[in-house]
Amino acid sequence: MPVSGSGLDALTVLQTLRHLGSGPRGLTEAEAEERQARFGANTLPGRREASWPTALLRSLRDPFTAVLLCLGLVSAAVASWGTACVILLLVVVSCVLRASGEHRANRSMAALRGLVASTATVLRRTEEDLPPDVREIPVEELVAGDVIRLGPGDLVAADVRLLRAQGLTVHQAVLTGESAPVAKDAADGAQAGGDDFDRSQLCFQGSSIASGSATAVVVATGARTRFAAAHGPGEEARPEASAFDRSVHGISWILIRFMLLTPPLVLMAGAALRDRGLETLPFAVAVAVGLTPEMLPVIVTMCLARGASLLARGHGVIVKRLPSLHDLGAVDVLCLDKTGTLTQDRPVLDRALGPGGHDDPEVLRWAAVNAWWTLQLADLPAPDALDDAVLDAADEDDVMAYDGVAALPFDPLRRLATAVVRTPGRLGTHTLVVKGAAEAVLERCVLADRERAGLLALAARQADDGLRVLAVATAERPARTRDYTPADERGLDFRGFVTFKDALAPTAAEALRALADRGVTVRILTGDHPGTAVRACRDLGVPVPADAVLAADRIDGLTDPELAEAAARTVVFARCAPEHKARIATALRTSGHTVGYLGDGVNDLPALRAADVGIAPRDAVAVARESADVVLAEKDLTAIDHSIAAGRYSGGNIATYLRVSLSSNLGNVIAMLAAGLLLPFLPMLPAQVLVQNLCFDAAQLAFAHDRPHPSVLRRPILLRPRDLLRFITGFGALNAVADLATFGVLALALHGSDGLDDAAVFHSGWFTENLLTQGLVMLLLRAGSAGAGHGRGPGPIGWAAGALAAVGLLLPVSPFGSLLGFTPLPPLYYLLLAAVLAMYTIGLLAVRGCSRLYSCAM
Repeated sequence: MPVSGSGLDALTVLQTLRHLGSGPRGLTEAEAEERQARFGANTLPGRREASWPTALLRSLRDPFTAVLLCLGLVSAAVASWGTACVILLLVVVSCVLRASGEHRANRSMAALRGLVASTATVLRRTEEDLPPDVREIPVEELVAGDVIRLGPGDLVAADVRLLRAQGLTVHQAVLTGESAPVAKDAADGAQAGGDDFDRSQLCFQGSSIASGSATAVVVATGARTRFAAAHGPGEEARPEASAFDRSVHGISWILIRFMLLTPPLVLMAGAALRDRGLETLPFAVAVAVGLTPEMLPVIVTMCLARGASLLARGHGVIVKRLPSLHDLGAVDVLCLDKTGTLTQDRPVLDRALGPGGHDDPEVLRWAAVNAWWTLQLADLPAPDALDDAVLDAADEDDVMAYDGVAALPFDPLRRLATAVVRTPGRLGTHTLVVKGAAEAVLERCVLADRERAGLLALAARQADDGLRVLAVATAERPARTRDYTPADERGLDFRGFVTFKDALAPTAAEALRALADRGVTVRILTGDHPGTAVRACRDLGVPVPADAVLAADRIDGLTDPELAEAAARTVVFARCAPEHKARIATALRTSGHTVGYLGDGVNDLPALRAADVGIAPRDAVAVARESADVVLAEKDLTAIDHSIAAGRYSGGNIATYLRVSLSSNLGNVIAMLAAGLLLPFLPMLPAQVLVQNLCFDAAQLAFAHDRPHPSVLRRPILLRPRDLLRFITGFGALNAVADLATFGVLALALHGSDGLDDAAVFHSGWFTENLLTQGLVMLLLRAGSAGAGHGRGPGPIGWAAGALAAVGLLLPVSPFGSLLGFTPLPPLYYLLLAAVLAMYTIGLLAVRGCSRLYSCAM
C-alpha cells in the first residue's frame, strides 16, 4: 500500500489515489485504523539507549583498563594482594566515572527528542457516504492514503503527493541543504533527471511550507519515508575509530610491549647476575606496574567529564560521548553548512539597481509597493522572505502613498507577483507593479532584443556574485472595475533590479576569527550555488581563492585520492548532496586531519557519521541529534569555539599527565633495572614501590583540575604515539640520569656512615629523591610554558607537587616509614640531594627549551 519517491511522478493524481485505495475526500476512520494496525504508527525508527550497567561493561573495553586488569591478575597470581586491590579500585573508579558521564548525556538528550511535527490537518470521514471533516490529529496517526492540507509554516509530517497547490514553495534544506525555497505544483507528468527531491509533485517528511497552500495525499509514513531512510541499518556504526580512540590504542600497544618485556628482563637479569629466582617476581610485577600510567583511565575520564560538565552548565553544550570532547580539542578542520551558521535563514536587501546598473531608490520604492499590496490584497498570512527584506529596507511613507486596487499573488509557474495600485493625483489610471524572476519580467517588458540580452547579462552577473535577483516593472492602465488577470502582465516598462544577500549570523565573523586563531580551518559544504557561498565567506572575511571552490559535478569525477588532494586547498564545496559531504569528510580524515562536522538536516547524516566529531544544534532534526557526538544549545559557531577550547583544556591536561607520568616512570624503571643489576639487594621493596606509585598517582589527580596555560588553545591537541614515545624517551633518560646520580651520592657519601644499613639507606634515599623529582617534573612539564597558576597562586599542580615533596621528605622519618622498611637519613644526604635536584632542574629546563616535542599538539 505505501509507496515512496521513485515512479510516483509518472502517475497521475487519479492513478496515485487509486494505487493508495483513497480518494479526494480522504479515508474513513475505519480504513485509517485498519491501515495503522497493518503498517504501524507514523514515527521514526526508535533508538535504544544503553542502560547504565551496559555502559559500565562497555567501558571495560578501554585498552588502558584492559592493561590494568591484566596487571591486576598477574599481581593476584603472585600473591601481591595490595597491588591487585589498588589496581582493581582504579579500574572500578574509572569505569563508574565514564559510564555515569555518558548516562547523564543520554538523559539530557532524551529531553531534546521530539517528533518532526506534532499535528497534521487531515480529511477524515466517519462513514463512507458522509462528507469529510477537517480535523487536527497527532502525526503518529497518519497513514498512507490520508488526504492532508498544508499551509504556510506547516511541517510536512509524511511523504506526500500533491493533489492541488496554489503558490506553493517548500523549504527542504534539512533534506537537501539548499537554503532557497523550492517551488512545487501538482501537475501530472514525469520530470526528467534529478532525484526525488527535484520532483515538483512530491513533498517529503522533514520539509516545511514557505508560502502558498496545498492539498496532498500521504504516500509513505514512518520507516518508509525518505526522512527515515537516512537512519540506515547501521545508525550507530562509525566507519573507523575516532582520533582519540586511535591515539589511545597506539599508546596502549607501546605500553603493552614495554610491560610484557619488563618482567622477563628483570627475572633473567636477577637469575644471571645475582642468582635470584622467582623471589624477584613480585618486584618485576611492581616494576611493570610502575611503568604503567595507572591513573590514566581515571584522569582521562575526570578531565573529560569535568570539561563536559562545564560546557553543559556554562554553554548548554551536551557531550554525548566523553571521548568526543578530546576529539574536539584535536579538530583542525571544521566542516559546516552556510545557512543558519554563517548566515541567518533570511535574506536582506543588497542594492536597488536601475537599468544602467547604478543605484536607483525608485526601484526599491516600486518593489516595496508590490510587496505591501500583494500581502494586503492577496490575503497572504505572512510576507515572502524577499518581500519582508524589501519592506524592511523601504520608507514606509513611500509605500503608504499608494492605494491598493487588486493583486495577483506569486505563482511558481508565472514566477511573478503583481499589485495594481492607484497613484494619488492621477484619477482614472491604475499602475500595475510587477516583481519576479528576471527572465519572466523581462520577457513581458517592451525592450529591444539587444537591450533585453544586456539586462539579462547584468542579472546573471549579480547572481554569479552570490546575490538573488528580482526584476521590477510597471505599466499604466486605464482604471476599470473588472478583475485583472495574468494576461494584463504585458507591455511593461522595465524599472530595474533589486538584489538580495543572506543576512550574516551576528556572531559568525568573530567566531571564525577565533577559530582561525586556534588553528582550525573552515570548509563550507553547502547545497547552494557556489556564488552564494563565496559571497557569504567574503562578507565574513574568509578568503576564498579562485581555485578554492569545487562544485558537486567536479567532485563526482574525482577519485578518492584526487578528492583528498583537492580538499586540502578547497574552501567552498557547492551543490553538495549527502554522499558528497560524507566523501569530503572522509577525504579530509584520510589526509591526516581531525574533522568536525556541524549539521542539522537529514542530508547531513552521512557526513556526521564520517567525521571524527559530529556536531548538531538542539533544534536539528531528531535523527541528526541522535547521530551527533555533541549537541549545541544553538547553531552558533561561538558555542563550537567554546567546545573546542574545553576539549583542548581537557586534552592538554591528559597530554601533560601522559608526558609527566610516562617520562618519570620510564626513568624510574631504567634506574630500577640498573640498580637491580648493580646492587646485592633489591633496589626497592615491592611495598615501597607500591606506596611510591600511590603517592605519585594521587598527586597526579590534580591534572584533572588544572587550567593549562592559554597557549594550549592555539593548536589542536592530538596524542601521537610516536611523538609521545620520543618525548618520554628523552625526558625519561634525563630522569634516569638523576636517579643514577642519586645512586652515586648514596654509594660514595653515605656508605657505612653511622652504621646505617645499606639497603634501608638506599631505599629511603631513593624514595625521597623519586618523589622530589616527580614533583619537579609535574611543575616543569605541565601544559604551556608558564608556571603553575599563571600568577594566581600555586594552583592544583603546585599544591600537589608540594604535597608529594612533603611525603618524600617526611615519610622515611615517620613511624609509618619504619613499617615500610625506611630509615632516617643524615643531613649530609639532603645537601647532596639538593645539588642533584638543582642540576636536574637545569637539565629539565634546558631540554624543555630545546625540545620541539614539547608542544601542545603531540
